[in-house]
Amino acid sequence: MVETADPKLSILRGYELRLLRCTLAPPPSDSPTPSQPSDGHHLRSSIDDLLVSIENGRYLEALTSSEAAKLVFKLTDSESPESVDDSCECAERVYSELLNRVEWFLSEEEEDEEKGYRVLIVMGIAVAALLGFAKCNLIGPLEELPKCPLPLGASKGCKWIEWDNWARNQLMSAGSDLLGKFTNLQYIVFAKMLLTRSRDLLFEWIASSLYGIRSVSWWLARTILLQQRLLDDRSSSLFDLLQVFTGETLQHFGTLENVTSYWGAKLQHDEGFVVVSTVHLEAGIMEYTYSRVDACRLHFESAETAAGLELSVTGVLGFRTLHQVEPKAQMVLVANTCSSNSNENCQLDKKSFQDQSGTHESSDILMTPKLLENDHGNGIREGIQVGGTATPLSALHQAVILAKCLLIEKSTRQDDMQRWDMAPYIEAIDSQHSSCFTIKCFCDILRIRWESARSRTKERALEMMDKLVQSMYEPSPGVAQRTPFCFAVSIPAIASLRKEYGELLVRCGLMGEAIKLFEDLELWDNLIFCYRLLEKKAAAVELIKVRLSEMPNDPRLWCSLGDVTNDDACYEKALEVSNNRSARAKRSLARNAYNRGEYEKSKVLWESAMALNSLYQDGWFALGAAALKARDVDKALDAFTRAVQLDPENGEAWNNIACLHMVKKRSKESFIAFKEALKFKRNSWQLWENFGQVAVDVGNLSQALEAARMVLEMSRNKRVDVELLERITTEVEKKVSSDESSQESGEGRSRETEQLVDGLGKVLQQVVRSGIGADIWGLYARWHKLKGDLTMCSEALLKQVRSYQGSDLWKDKDRFRKFARASLELCKVYMEISSSTGSHKELFTAEMHLKNTIKQAEAFSEMEEFRELQACLDAVQMKLQSSSSST
Repeated sequence: MVETADPKLSILRGYELRLLRCTLAPPPSDSPTPSQPSDGHHLRSSIDDLLVSIENGRYLEALTSSEAAKLVFKLTDSESPESVDDSCECAERVYSELLNRVEWFLSEEEEDEEKGYRVLIVMGIAVAALLGFAKCNLIGPLEELPKCPLPLGASKGCKWIEWDNWARNQLMSAGSDLLGKFTNLQYIVFAKMLLTRSRDLLFEWIASSLYGIRSVSWWLARTILLQQRLLDDRSSSLFDLLQVFTGETLQHFGTLENVTSYWGAKLQHDEGFVVVSTVHLEAGIMEYTYSRVDACRLHFESAETAAGLELSVTGVLGFRTLHQVEPKAQMVLVANTCSSNSNENCQLDKKSFQDQSGTHESSDILMTPKLLENDHGNGIREGIQVGGTATPLSALHQAVILAKCLLIEKSTRQDDMQRWDMAPYIEAIDSQHSSCFTIKCFCDILRIRWESARSRTKERALEMMDKLVQSMYEPSPGVAQRTPFCFAVSIPAIASLRKEYGELLVRCGLMGEAIKLFEDLELWDNLIFCYRLLEKKAAAVELIKVRLSEMPNDPRLWCSLGDVTNDDACYEKALEVSNNRSARAKRSLARNAYNRGEYEKSKVLWESAMALNSLYQDGWFALGAAALKARDVDKALDAFTRAVQLDPENGEAWNNIACLHMVKKRSKESFIAFKEALKFKRNSWQLWENFGQVAVDVGNLSQALEAARMVLEMSRNKRVDVELLERITTEVEKKVSSDESSQESGEGRSRETEQLVDGLGKVLQQVVRSGIGADIWGLYARWHKLKGDLTMCSEALLKQVRSYQGSDLWKDKDRFRKFARASLELCKVYMEISSSTGSHKELFTAEMHLKNTIKQAEAFSEMEEFRELQACLDAVQMKLQSSSSST
């Protein structure tokens, strides 16, 4: 690495790197962070003080007491930007004024070096606010911070309640409700505002200046992803922002070359690999959050490569339970380093397994399997070292390993085997002597989710969850030790963790504790669910009304009350207090309108709700259903298409898309959609029947035959689509005729044609055996004719003719028409047999049948079919006369 030539730029980059190191792997103890040289510059001392406060976890000091904050916002102990009162309007006004002061502070100096320092100061304040929020809501230790991130002058009675409501509405403007109760929401809103304004104002300058601060996009991506973790649903607007800022971050720091060229010798040993790997881990977590599996996999693989890891799972004999006698094969993770800095295996040592593979009072299942040692006592099996001394896994390696669990969760089926696929990765971390706080917490969460689904370990999972929640309140370790990798692992917010704890309590039957927890978190929907289980719906309504008397401007409370009472007025009130921004209220109104049969109104409401948050999966399907009922086919098709874009496994949506394309006569598009739908709804005979019709339209007869066969199997031969079989038979006849016309060149029928003829025969034989319909006998006769068996063809036609006979035949024109056509086909086949064999028996049979038919059908003498019968009789008689004269 080469130190940046410009010493001023090197100082600026050093400050930027120090800020990032707060959330990266902690540096080795023998290589402390070098201090920046001081030449008396008036901003550097402020930056140094600000960074020291952040590095030591004193975020409140960085926000309220540092000289940097006073420089930017021009605040003193006795003044504030505006007169402050507890109202949303005041909060909006004050924060707008603060942003104006930031803009003025950044644009005050024209020199690039000076601007770089000013950007760092603003970014440092934003990071302090962000990490302060993370401390209170993500990693702990939980302690009370002032609700406002800056020391604004206000009356002693000001409780900042409306300011918190303003911050909550700012976060919920992304189109989704908050997941639960969070504290210090103004901190993350303030951080996002500062970072966004700094980037927007200086975008052109950063792009053209050597002194641009590239890591601002990284911090902004972290802030927005953390906001997404606070929301109950995925937000499309946040996703669009994350795509932009994560893309910029990857462009700047996604490769080792870019990182080393940016920071040069400022990087410590292997720190460049840590930066690159962390960037890809965070990008992968972002893609995981939005269920983009392929992109998630690519980023996690890049992180694994940058970290110098090669991960694989193998089998080793061992013991998983305390009383197990015979060793069984256990899945164990192999982690090998392959970077240029180290060629040693990062594997798990015997002492770690012994320390961690103990049991728990509530379960006889070992936390990690006890692997079988070999004869030499060092336990090497298939590259797994289970004895002796092994190099421990670094914090970065542990984060990469746990990322694999996220990929397994999104890319495999949701069943018991999924958790067992994660087990080797979870146990690899549990086997380590030490782990970063956030990595250990995330590993425990994964284990709790795994073990809570098994009866033998559910109690242990409950106790682990209780200890994990308590650890968020304990003062040790300090926040500076909790911050590393807090963005590089998908650790849930504390409110989300406690919600998960409450749901586990419900599954364990501890309803009372769960109710207290949900009430404290203001999770009204979960609370209603618990009261309904206890058959105390009225208690839930009363509780929500009490809370509404205290917080009348909370749209979540109004929506929850509407869910219990099924009253649209509650949802309309939620829209009123949220300034028409509550997507949940609009969705609820749309559902109720649909249930009442007001499909046009439901469609409009769904469109409005999806405009707020287009990533709500069920919403697009519901919009499509409402549009379909309102006879807006184009809107329905667009909505169902959006539904499958978000959830490609939605078979019902694929089926609706296919049917709509059928209505529009777009057979090719319909065929493709039906094939997708059948991947997930293979047991629907209606879907197979429609698929068969479309398959004939596109000329795929083999798929059409498969569809007909599946319909027969699923309906136990009771459902026969004669029209479909008629179309298939006609197309097969055309293929046979086309092949026979080329027989003169010696080619004959193609292999494909023969397979189609055989397949058609199998389906028809299956139908015939069930004894369904006269029309099927006609198709069966045509198939025998294709096979060249005229005798069987005549027998099938005779059965068809007999099927039409009855007392109603001579009174029903339509039935007589079918009978006449079948009789004509039968007599023609008789004539062909006679011509090929020279026998007169078939001619006499035909003559007798035609005479009887014509005699009884005098009432239909004006019909074309009657005249055709007479013409056929004349032809048969002429053939008989010519045969008798020749003899």
